[in-house]
Amino acid sequence: MTRQTTMLNAYTPGAGHLSPEDEALAQRRAKALGPAYRLFYETPVHLVRGEGVHLYAPDGTRYLDCYNNVASVGHCHPRVVEALSRQAATLATHTRYLHDGILAYAEQLLALFPPELSHVMFTCTGSEANDLALRIARAATGGTGVIVTDNAYHGVTLATAEMSMSIGPAVAPGPTVFPIPAPSAQNYPSGIAEGFAAAVSAACDRMQAQGIRPALLIVDTIFSSDGVFPDPPGFLVPAAAAIRKAGGLFLADEVQPGFGRTGSQFWGFQRHGVIPDMVSMGKPMGNGYPMAGLAVRPDTIAEFGQKARYFNTFGGNAVAAAVGLAVLDVIRDEGLQQNALTVGTAFAEGLRGLAGRHDAIGETRAAGLFIGQTILTDGRPDPARTARLVNALRDNHILISSTGPRGDSLKIRPPLPFSLSDVDRVLTTLDRLLPSL
Repeated sequence: MTRQTTMLNAYTPGAGHLSPEDEALAQRRAKALGPAYRLFYETPVHLVRGEGVHLYAPDGTRYLDCYNNVASVGHCHPRVVEALSRQAATLATHTRYLHDGILAYAEQLLALFPPELSHVMFTCTGSEANDLALRIARAATGGTGVIVTDNAYHGVTLATAEMSMSIGPAVAPGPTVFPIPAPSAQNYPSGIAEGFAAAVSAACDRMQAQGIRPALLIVDTIFSSDGVFPDPPGFLVPAAAAIRKAGGLFLADEVQPGFGRTGSQFWGFQRHGVIPDMVSMGKPMGNGYPMAGLAVRPDTIAEFGQKARYFNTFGGNAVAAAVGLAVLDVIRDEGLQQNALTVGTAFAEGLRGLAGRHDAIGETRAAGLFIGQTILTDGRPDPARTARLVNALRDNHILISSTGPRGDSLKIRPPLPFSLSDVDRVLTTLDRLLPSL
């Protein structure tokens, strides 16, 4: 199967699309960073500054960012930058000393979860958070088997890369990793909730037939790398019950959908009315500062806590705590979760409206400001056309990406302050570009 990673990696140094200055930069990059790094777009973008929902090139060209959930509350948000600078100038140390900042942040963060999830552990990246969750699951269950969706992305450590089908065949899947089809109507035509739960149960049966005990079902609750599959709300309940019946745990990976992005709820799992055993967080948590974490039930962490100690040199440091608090404050004070709902709904409705004029617009799958938009040719998903559209939008100063196993859907995931006028610009540009692609 052709993975989505091939779609945006067309540029190689010397291809001739760049200015002499940027070509020299690309050559330096290839020499210094090596072959595993990739650049977005056929003509890569050279960026020097960010502000709000925009990114800027050296010549001042302004790009509308439709992709970045890392700078979730907006690029270089002044309140976040000020909190970071103030704390970095005061104290930057780890969690082995008593410090009020990390406790204030932990308490405010946990207040956003169901009360059953009452402990939080801090890391630097979502990869680390998911890796830690796997260690905890193994201790709690005595098992090693992991269920993931078949184009998932959960991280870049050895363990999480083996659970991440979307990054390519070099290390995935691991021998105890059991992929199942993503929760789409195409994969489960008789019913997503029942079909997905049955797939979880069948994976557990395959494990046990090989002498492997189930430990964990891990899902990104928006299924972003699989193509963005948020609906119907509630479909994860039977799947969580299925893994628990087999003796495993349910981990909700909120690295991409969390922190208000889905609009109706603060966390993606809340749309499904299910309470996970663990919840991993990352990317938007620090608005660009590297921080992540894992919320856990006390009974889930008990066995691991008795037999192991956890320490992370930088995870949960005083600067991270200050940044995290500022991000939560901005989401609340600027009404960004409600904005995600309002603007995301308008965005999805606008895309569906375009489908009436353009046969290229297929299914729109959306929850708040997280949208998967299938691009068609002759009624069939078309990854090549999607790639042309992504690159054409880049040439029109709109940054976007693709998703799905074949890269046949636009992945629309802008910073949360995205406005209705920003939506109008994207829709107007799409309306103009689609007939020529």
